[in-house]
Amino acid sequence: MHIIDWIFVFAPLLIVFGIGAFTQKYMRSVADFMSGGRVAGRYLLAVSKGEMSAGAVVFAAVFEVIYRAGFTWTWWQWINIPVGLLIATTGFVVYRYRETRAMTLAQFFEIRYSKRFRIFTGFLGFFAGLVNFGIIPVIGARFITTFIGLPPVLFHFNPDIDVNLFLFSFHIGEIIIGTHLLVMAVLLSITLFLTIAGGQITVMVTDCLEGMLSQILYLVIIVCLLYIFSWGEISTVLADRPAGESLLNPFDSMALKDFNLWYVLMAACVSVYGTMAWQNQSAYNAAGLTPHENRMGNILGRWREYGKQALVYLLAMCAMTYLFHPDFAEQAKVVMHDLSLIPDVRGQEQMRIPMAVSYMLPIGVKGAFCAVLIMGIFGGDSTHLHSWGSLFVQDVLVPLRKRPFGPKQHIKVLRRSITGVAIFVFFFGAFFPQTEFIVMWWSVTMAIYVGGAGAVIIGGLYWKKGTTAAAWTALVTGSGLSVGGIIARIIWEQDFPLNGMQVSFFSSIIAMVLYVVVSLLTCKEEFNMDRMLHRGEYDKLNKAVGEHRPTPPNRRRSWFARAVGIDENFTVGDKWIAGGLLGWGLLWFGVFLIGTAWNLLPKIQLFADMGLEPWPLETWKTFWHVVGIGIPVFMSLVTAVWFIWGGTRDIFRLFSLLKAQVANELDDGTVVGHQNLDDAVVTHEHDGAIQTDEIHPEQLPENRK
Repeated sequence: MHIIDWIFVFAPLLIVFGIGAFTQKYMRSVADFMSGGRVAGRYLLAVSKGEMSAGAVVFAAVFEVIYRAGFTWTWWQWINIPVGLLIATTGFVVYRYRETRAMTLAQFFEIRYSKRFRIFTGFLGFFAGLVNFGIIPVIGARFITTFIGLPPVLFHFNPDIDVNLFLFSFHIGEIIIGTHLLVMAVLLSITLFLTIAGGQITVMVTDCLEGMLSQILYLVIIVCLLYIFSWGEISTVLADRPAGESLLNPFDSMALKDFNLWYVLMAACVSVYGTMAWQNQSAYNAAGLTPHENRMGNILGRWREYGKQALVYLLAMCAMTYLFHPDFAEQAKVVMHDLSLIPDVRGQEQMRIPMAVSYMLPIGVKGAFCAVLIMGIFGGDSTHLHSWGSLFVQDVLVPLRKRPFGPKQHIKVLRRSITGVAIFVFFFGAFFPQTEFIVMWWSVTMAIYVGGAGAVIIGGLYWKKGTTAAAWTALVTGSGLSVGGIIARIIWEQDFPLNGMQVSFFSSIIAMVLYVVVSLLTCKEEFNMDRMLHRGEYDKLNKAVGEHRPTPPNRRRSWFARAVGIDENFTVGDKWIAGGLLGWGLLWFGVFLIGTAWNLLPKIQLFADMGLEPWPLETWKTFWHVVGIGIPVFMSLVTAVWFIWGGTRDIFRLFSLLKAQVANELDDGTVVGHQNLDDAVVTHEHDGAIQTDEIHPEQLPENRK
């Protein structure tokens, strides 16, 4: 890369590191390290959570899908719009979970079910998370290595010797050490520093800052791509596909393997079922100032994703044009030659689009995109490290210990656990041979936990008849089927009839049915939901433990507002934001319905006789030029201004609230008698309630060190 590119890379990174170091002084308790003090605003949540999906590995994963499915993937995803909008506006799962004040999902499981179930789910979630996260740093490092033009091989040695050692003998053949391993070590080390410095406070603030800087750089890259490539060139490449594998016409794409209509439908069902089940962003679920702020963060996050769509699609499709259009034939030869230098075939497939992007971007713009990738790596990997490292401590070590950690000791153990996760994923990425598409691997490994956890979460938050026996049954069954699917795919490979998404889908359905059946058979006493959610007579606990929970005004709501989950917590501005999202989403769902009817009805003779014809390829080209490129580019500009303002405001508010907040040493994830420890102590002191588990004297504030 040119010196100008390196300036674009290092300038924003230095800003991020400076702010990251500054945030350390605000971390004073376990709750601060784990959940950012629970005082994050909606824009801070939306931008920082969104940065997790801006890393190199996410770009590589989406590039794989676009390369094989093009715009047809977008069309079929519109089927899911109504369900996705309802989940966002109602705060499905997210709102009630925040009301429990649990810092991890397994902590909620102990409140709702039992300590043994918490420990089991904590370890299972930790294991699934490690395996899922294991490929992310190495793919990100390979992307960066390819993008900046480093040689793919750092060390190549072929001793070709036989070794006899006591009873063992083995042969040492060719040894290849890729440059990406060195890059991975450097990136993981920097990410680890940012993560353990101030915990979730540092992660949130640096991710938000990275997200705002990235949105500015998105615009620079988009303008450059629109200048270099014409839509005529792009659409020519996209249209050059065999029958049944169109990248433009979704009704001529049914022969596409893996990423087709059925993949989208199953992914939608699994997504709803597993809402918030996957704990790679667990700290954000507990970080909102109020449950309503968490819900608004999710709504705003959907708006922000609209602005990111233009960059992802433009990059992938311009890279495909660069590789396959006759006007760029000479440049493509250089790319394909360098691509052949990557030792493994799977790596070549993953790096095809990234390498083309590296060659096609001019000086300066290449550095801008590299900065976006690296900041995304820091954002995504730091969130993963924090989530999986803290999950092991909070949901395995804490409930197993008879003597509680002191606050300083607790934070020290959290940092050591996060460091251990970083070391593990480095070696996992270095030695594990990846054979799946990235998104397929994520689907399968997530199903190890989500396959059973979805039913347990939804049932635990919304159904007072759900039982511990049902939770065990659903989780073990869903996870067992998912693991069995992984083993079967390893043994039979392509001969196994189900892909990763199908394994995940069927595991989830079976687990959900079993949860309902076993609960109905074993429920002897209904669970106290008000106590768990701090409602009714238990609302007084919020103020006693320092929770920010303002009483919402008694606003009148229409039938439509009640139907879509807009409650009394929504201000006029909130209603415009949520209503705008609903209107925007339903507009495209309407386009989907009309377009689907228009293209399918001509197959019926009656409509064919009326002169109704499917859209020709030229119509699809024009449609995607406007809908797939033009409108997303406009949204990129709008969301950049909108979220830079909101993110900046919320960062300053976060520092102000943290400065005024009084540290609560009892808020450390411990559960006593189906209550958080600080809730249990307040209940015991004020009401003289008898806890089912004795409160250990060393758990009281005056005895902690």
